[in-house]
Amino acid sequence: MSIPSTEVTAEVSAETTTPRTRQGLDKLMHRPELASVIGAVGVFVLFMIVAPSFRSLDSFATVLYVSSTLGIVALAVGLLMIADEFDLSTGVAVTSTALAATMMNYQWHMQSWVGSLLALVLALAIGFFNGWMVTKTGVPSFLITLATFLMLQGLNLALTKRIMDAVSTKSIADMQGFEFCRKLFAGQWDVFGVTLKVTIFWWILFVLVAHFVLFKTKFGNWIFAVGGNPEASRAVGVPVDRVKIILFMVVAASCWFVGQHNLYEFDSIQAGQGVGNEFFYIIAAVVGGVAMTGGKGTAIGTAIGALIYGMTTQGIVYAGWNPDWLKFFVGGVLLLAVLSNRSFSKFTEARK
Repeated sequence: MSIPSTEVTAEVSAETTTPRTRQGLDKLMHRPELASVIGAVGVFVLFMIVAPSFRSLDSFATVLYVSSTLGIVALAVGLLMIADEFDLSTGVAVTSTALAATMMNYQWHMQSWVGSLLALVLALAIGFFNGWMVTKTGVPSFLITLATFLMLQGLNLALTKRIMDAVSTKSIADMQGFEFCRKLFAGQWDVFGVTLKVTIFWWILFVLVAHFVLFKTKFGNWIFAVGGNPEASRAVGVPVDRVKIILFMVVAASCWFVGQHNLYEFDSIQAGQGVGNEFFYIIAAVVGGVAMTGGKGTAIGTAIGALIYGMTTQGIVYAGWNPDWLKFFVGGVLLLAVLSNRSFSKFTEARK
């Protein structure tokens, strides 16, 4: 008695499809950003329900803008954390680079883009200093960058008062090249009737580039290796110190970019602003699935973490809640993210 060919085909198809489906599910469960995706959906649904104004496209454009200015630095901080290092100087470094650009432009009457480029050189020097000190002294990056944070905070205030005779900078809107730089760092595009800040597009581009570097290049492999086991990495020829110094410089460059956005968006910089933002950058990375112990994380995860922060800050405003509760809410989100990531890690380890 022969078996119909259709039944044989169905059985073979079921046998081949089921393992593939299981492999796909296992791969999905091992994604570091899975918990953050679930969290982002939860926050989105919450504010869609409690805040009617949150539902408009213009409101969500504002959410994306807030997320982008945080997410650009959080992305670089996340890469550094994958390599098992921290940078606590990022908040004031954003202000330092903006102050440097505006004061050089104002005092030396340069074109705006020249001052911005000189500020980039300064930013890279700060990043190199942090990376060099961490790798050459062996002192934890937490302490090195905390010292840098305090030094930059003092310089920001002291030099601004000394040069400008005030705690804020003068306007440079009448300088040559200002409008070009404003379009580059703080412009906006109309997309289907919705106004989107240019930082949103820069943020998306940086995330895509970082994702490619992490998973498609040798340098990306080095980042994971350095964060996972630096001694073993060094033994097989990975330039551990160079990788860390480059990542510190990438973080500094991201601070420069956001600093230039602040400068050309608001045309004036307060010497004391930015303090405390370094924690929000780290929070966004952790919420996005970056491990505090290094060796694990994704660029897309940090973007989701920044998006959760943006939805939370703006959602509270749109819902009419007391903004004094913002940091409490953000702290709760961080705690839930850490616990969720820990639970998912144990679950996925058990499935191996």
